[in-house]
Amino acid sequence: MGLGSFVVDHVRPQLPQPEDELLLANIVGEPLIQEAAFEGIIGHSPALRKVLQMIEDVGSGDSTVLLLGETGTGKELVARAIHNRSKRRDQSFVKLNCAAIPCGLLESELFGHERGAFTGAISQKIGRLELAHQGSVFLDEIGDIPLELQPKLLRVLQEREFERLGSTRTRTVDIRIIAATHRDLEGMILENQFRSDLFYRLNVVPILLPALRERSEDIPMLVRHFVQGFSRKIGKAITIVPPSAMDALSHHPWPGNIRELENVIERAVILSPGPSLRISHGDLRTRVAPGHGADQRQTLEEVERNHILETRWTLSGPKGAAARLGLNRSTLYFRMKKLGIVRS
Repeated sequence: MGLGSFVVDHVRPQLPQPEDELLLANIVGEPLIQEAAFEGIIGHSPALRKVLQMIEDVGSGDSTVLLLGETGTGKELVARAIHNRSKRRDQSFVKLNCAAIPCGLLESELFGHERGAFTGAISQKIGRLELAHQGSVFLDEIGDIPLELQPKLLRVLQEREFERLGSTRTRTVDIRIIAATHRDLEGMILENQFRSDLFYRLNVVPILLPALRERSEDIPMLVRHFVQGFSRKIGKAITIVPPSAMDALSHHPWPGNIRELENVIERAVILSPGPSLRISHGDLRTRVAPGHGADQRQTLEEVERNHILETRWTLSGPKGAAARLGLNRSTLYFRMKKLGIVRS
């Protein structure tokens, strides 16, 4: 069974009607996806399905892959999925964040060093490329690799050869390279910050990961997944996501993408006093997503105001404003006063 068909056929949730609460009680304790098989990639939107199909297409091969997209879009998950669909799946998957390591240490991390190669090198070190022999290496934030190291990485891509620091012995590795970046590498080439020959060697199979705002139909599924996971982890029974909270989450531009959504849900699960998920106003302050105008913004206050007004002053009952917002009547009256909603 293909990855894409699994996500579409077996993970698609039944979204609530506007007047309903999103009940999680019937699925608490049951996994939404098979994490081991699909690396936590969740969604069924057209934008994500294109990525899933690309994973299927390139996974069985051995070509170099370049993952592009904003920070927090799940590049490491995609890299792991590609590795797990390759002939190298039983070998090592070694990852290295090129932006997280100081320039002076990055060369040693990549290629390794011999004892005495530099001050402080008191023992031999095997680099990440060598550790990934016969497996895959994931080089995250490849756009941050210094110019002076780029020719050495280019040689690895072309010849699969390198030398450890302090050694004259040439070593050969059998690896598949998967690189990722959120930066505009072609723009960096024009500014002489990135080598064009290295870019063309990396850009054999480019895969563009969509931002979360470009796949907003996946947000309810992601919210369910995160609420369920953090509820189990923390030991709380969060069983309801009010439609107002889901609407606010679905309309937020998420400049930090899935990572930001995950953090917001974790905080909400921790701070929610009862079984209903409460989203903090501070978490969803009005922001403009890259390339989006002010008319596409929506705050949590606006969503709550719309839900209250849509009930036509039906404040209690299963379809009333209190039930929609997951609030009791006294809290609802306080919220209406805060929002400036008064009955004429």
